[in-house]
Amino acid sequence: EVQLVESGGGLVQPGGSLRLSCAASGFTFSNSAMSWVRQAPGKGLEWVANIYNYIGNAYYADSVKGRFTISTDNAKNTLYLEMNSLNSEDTAVYYCAKFTWVTGYDYWGQGTQVTVSS
Repeated sequence: EVQLVESGGGLVQPGGSLRLSCAASGFTFSNSAMSWVRQAPGKGLEWVANIYNYIGNAYYADSVKGRFTISTDNAKNTLYLEMNSLNSEDTAVYYCAKFTWVTGYDYWGQGTQVTVSS
């Protein structure tokens, strides 16, 4: 059974940093493609970043490029999102998701809330 469990969300002041984690199980994590997707209050889903774990390439939305870093630890089967220079527009529920080119997003975590506020 595939499971994705996010953690690390919370309240942070503008300009602050936070690291999200997503513990993965039930599939070969090192051969996977993973994403972070967020949903701000009252808005739709917004793609944040992808990482193709089998080759290590990462891609970012323009809104987070240069501030966020997606990474993996294959020994721990864990996906990370390091978030720096946070602002109020980053307030959202952040989800990790597994995807494939054939099925798209096929598994999602439960989400973790990030609130940027003074």
